[in-house]
Amino acid sequence: MALKGAEEARSRLDAWTREIVAWHFDPATGSPFWLERAKTFDFDPRRDVKGYADLGRFGPFEDEWLRGGPVRRWVPKGLAGRPVSVFETGGSTGVPKSRANIDDFRLDYEAFGDTLPEEFFPKGADWLMVGPSGPRRLRLAIEHLAQHRGGICFMVDLDPRWVIKLIKKGQHDQAEAYKQHVIDQALTVLRAHDTIRCLFTTPKLLEALAEKISIRKAGITGVFCGGTEMTPQFHRFATEELLEGAYFAPTYGNTLMGLATHRPRKGGDTWDIIYYPPSPRAMIEVVDPDQPDRLVEYGQTGRVRLTTLTKEFFMPRFLERDEAEREPPCAQYPWDGVRNVRPFAELGTKVVEGVY
Repeated sequence: MALKGAEEARSRLDAWTREIVAWHFDPATGSPFWLERAKTFDFDPRRDVKGYADLGRFGPFEDEWLRGGPVRRWVPKGLAGRPVSVFETGGSTGVPKSRANIDDFRLDYEAFGDTLPEEFFPKGADWLMVGPSGPRRLRLAIEHLAQHRGGICFMVDLDPRWVIKLIKKGQHDQAEAYKQHVIDQALTVLRAHDTIRCLFTTPKLLEALAEKISIRKAGITGVFCGGTEMTPQFHRFATEELLEGAYFAPTYGNTLMGLATHRPRKGGDTWDIIYYPPSPRAMIEVVDPDQPDRLVEYGQTGRVRLTTLTKEFFMPRFLERDEAEREPPCAQYPWDGVRNVRPFAELGTKVVEGVY
């Protein structure tokens, strides 16, 4: 049965790949970036891409293509005239990458929301978003998630680039003061609105909030948490010590891909965090850093490779600055996943993450 599920998922992924490639390379509907780039190819994407494996013909996707404008070159002609949002990556490694969005962030978070247990993330409950604001996707995405589930989302102001700047200057006392400023905002909202049951935040901010209050006594029953500090150790610490019985939903995602769903931990499992991508709209693979066209074996460590396949955005085979272990399919998600995502060690550069 599991094999049949994997075969069906692969067939669906191949069909979706053909549809998305046909859309982005059709002169009537395609994005200007890919239509222009197609002139340099020695193949015809609409004719020669017959499935997901054929995306290797495009070569690796370069993140520099997303730094700077014009952003409209990424908007497909088939979606012309629709309101466009622009979301930026964190900017911790230079000029931020930009991604144009129309509905993708809503679709991504609606699908993710459907995986949350209603017992802990009740429909109609209000949310508090204690995470980056400004040009980041989370600002609108968490609000839409709350609205999709019938709630209202309360927000704080948070500029992570300021925290990164303070840390780089060695002004750790100022960075700590800013973090406390963010937590103070969250506490003010929680005390004023007793309808809040669901929380989005980052590992560092969750720990800082739990130092001030009891998460459960504040009324929080479910915590959706994302960030680069998500480790098995923090998973255990949050579940056993910080949350006092509230549900912990870790996630792995970014502006370019969408977000992956965690496989719920069962009794006897380790504290490893296992994520599965939202196939067929996005895929995560673990590849050999020295031969990025080759997948590593299950259980082995490699570099994370992302592919995004939506009518808004086509991003084949982008090498992330993360590493992980390759995880086999499971009954719930009959495609590859990743285990314990963390910064890619071989890059040899220290990335300052600030409040993440």
